[in-house]
Amino acid sequence: MTERATPRISVVVPVYREEANIRPFLARLVPILQRIGKYEIIFSLDPSPDRTEIIIREEVAKNESIGLLVFSRRFGQPAATIAGILNCRGDWCAVIDVDLQDPPELIEAMLKKAEGGFDVVTARRRSREGETLVKRAVSAIGYKMIHEVADVSIPPNTGDFRIMSRRVVEELRGLSESHGFLRGLVSLVGFPQTEIEYEREARHAGRGNYNRYLGSLNIGLNGLFGFSTFPLQFMMWTGFSIALLSAAAIIVVIALKIIYGDEYPHPDRAPSCSRLKSGISMRGVHCAPQRSAMLGKSVR
Repeated sequence: MTERATPRISVVVPVYREEANIRPFLARLVPILQRIGKYEIIFSLDPSPDRTEIIIREEVAKNESIGLLVFSRRFGQPAATIAGILNCRGDWCAVIDVDLQDPPELIEAMLKKAEGGFDVVTARRRSREGETLVKRAVSAIGYKMIHEVADVSIPPNTGDFRIMSRRVVEELRGLSESHGFLRGLVSLVGFPQTEIEYEREARHAGRGNYNRYLGSLNIGLNGLFGFSTFPLQFMMWTGFSIALLSAAAIIVVIALKIIYGDEYPHPDRAPSCSRLKSGISMRGVHCAPQRSAMLGKSVR
């Protein structure tokens, strides 16, 4: 990419162990981008044990609009995606996986819709071809968790496949997140956003690189802990309840000892005192993070 003119669109592609998908993906993507105008493709690569890097470098040598970021070690797809976004130069930035489950042809329609007055167009899956019933159930649980407790609206049945304006990219840069939950971060920064539906296809080749059962649940947990104060509130009030019940138990034991004197057996107050201390500790430890979270929400 020797020419430094600003591309109309950048396409960020996180990759890991995808040697069989690189060339079929480019064969479908590049003609679409050529119709759009000046473009750049940024492969953001977690070091792979296969020939993924070699194949990408061969494609880079053929096409100066293709670039490659390589990490010093494996940091995971979220970090790879964020790195690609923060290094793109386009007026618009699209994020897409390389396995062709998300059709590159949809990028043109997403860009057209975005230029109609939106800063973000997210692709929502109408179907999830090739996924088992168990994985669909786990995905539903993950999205349900996010919907119920997240402090920002995170659309269900969506992944990272989306297109964003330059000002959204710059807002993401200001958040200083290196392992961010992209769909939550994009919702957090705001601006006009919309969706476009599509039929998700099966993988072109190979197997997915994350746990087929726990992957979606982990996504749900990322949304839960990253974009909700519910876990902090839960721990805080649990600690308060333990402390309150323990204090009440101690008071009851002391009262019974006063009333019955020597007839009341000598109580072992150590467990109650220990629970009281633990409850107070839980309450205190989680007050500061809760306060920080509330301040963060007010700043947003």
